[in-house]
Amino acid sequence: MTDYTKEQRYQENQILEHAAEILAHRYVRGDALTNPDATKEYIRCKLGAYEREVFALLLLDNQNRLMEFKELFHGTIDAASVYPREVVKTVLEVNAAAVILAHNHPSGDATPSQADRRITERLKDALTLVDVRVLDHIVVGKDSVSFAERGWL
Repeated sequence: MTDYTKEQRYQENQILEHAAEILAHRYVRGDALTNPDATKEYIRCKLGAYEREVFALLLLDNQNRLMEFKELFHGTIDAASVYPREVVKTVLEVNAAAVILAHNHPSGDATPSQADRRITERLKDALTLVDVRVLDHIVVGKDSVSFAERGWL
C-alpha cells in the first residue's frame, strides 16, 4: 500500500466516522429508527471501514429511538463469534425494548451466510424470552441486506 493510499484511506475513515456521528446525533435527539435506508446508511458508516468482522447492536427504547450503539464482538476477516448470553446481558443492562442486530462483511459482499441466519434465529429466540423485540439484522458490505426486508424475521 502506498503512502497516498494509506492517507486516502485514513481520510475516508475520518469522513465515515464524522458522518456516523452526525447520524447518531440525529437519532439520539429523539428520532425513531423508522427509515430502513437511513438505518442501513448509519450502520454502514459505523461498521463499513473495518477490515475485520464486527457485530454490533442498536439498542432502542419502546418508541424505537436509539438509546445506544454498541460494538460487542470483533472477529477475523470472515467471521465473528457471537454469544447470545452476552447479547442478552447487554440488552438488559441498557434496558432496551428492541434491538437491531448489525454486522459487516469486510469482503464487500453483504450476502448473509447460513451462519448469519442461524445466529439471528438464536438471538431472536433468546431475546424473545426477555420480551425484547428484534426488529432487523442488517449486514453491510458494499451494499446492505436487511433480514426484515427479506422476510427472514
